[in-house]
Amino acid sequence: MNPILLWFHQLGSPPTFDRFAARWAPWGYGLGVLVIAIGLYGALFQVPADYQQGDSFRILYIHVPSAWMSLFVFGLMAFYSAVALVWRIKLCEILAMACAPIGAGFTLITLATGSIWGKPMWGTWWDWDPRLTTELILLFLYLGVSGLYHAIDDRRAAARAAGLLAIVGVVLLPIIRYSVVWWNSLHQGQTIRLFGSSSMDESMVAPLVWVVVGTKLWFVGTLLARARADNLRRESGKRWVAELAHGGRA
Repeated sequence: MNPILLWFHQLGSPPTFDRFAARWAPWGYGLGVLVIAIGLYGALFQVPADYQQGDSFRILYIHVPSAWMSLFVFGLMAFYSAVALVWRIKLCEILAMACAPIGAGFTLITLATGSIWGKPMWGTWWDWDPRLTTELILLFLYLGVSGLYHAIDDRRAAARAAGLLAIVGVVLLPIIRYSVVWWNSLHQGQTIRLFGSSSMDESMVAPLVWVVVGTKLWFVGTLLARARADNLRRESGKRWVAELAHGGRA
């Protein structure tokens, strides 16, 4: 068997995944916080004020990475759900369901920071703009997936039902992405691109890259920690969990 495939196969073992998550989750948290801090320092103290928006534009260094993560996490959740439904891989069920509350958090931050930025720019906290409305629907989808998962006692049946909702809901992602192109939108079009030309000055893009990378690292740490906790709950009656609880090695 290919060494990489063998590693993934072994990682599907609950004790092996527990050791993997316990080892790497703190690294994801730690590196994520450090990289985000570097990016925010640059955004707050090194980047000059925008010539039109002044200092209020700095909230975009939180808003934009959160918005990108809200879409990325949902797509990843749908991918894990599809793999779990097709191949019945329990670890993918766990990872998919661990994505839901994290993605909901990023989506909530996106909506909150967008409203804070929109008040001085648009003169209102909220407008039923296509981009804002579809992002709000995304939040409801996240909450629906999480709520459905916790509403069914059978963990595997719950993951399959919630995963199916995630797979169906993935059609919303391109609608959110292209809403400012397809409809007359109050929300500004895409001005920030990590790859390709951006209308922002290069000095303003660099801190954004740091925050984007940092949120990805923080997400990895959080995903592993949440998945590990769910894995331990599912395996709570197994001998290796009892040994782990008493200080032994799984």
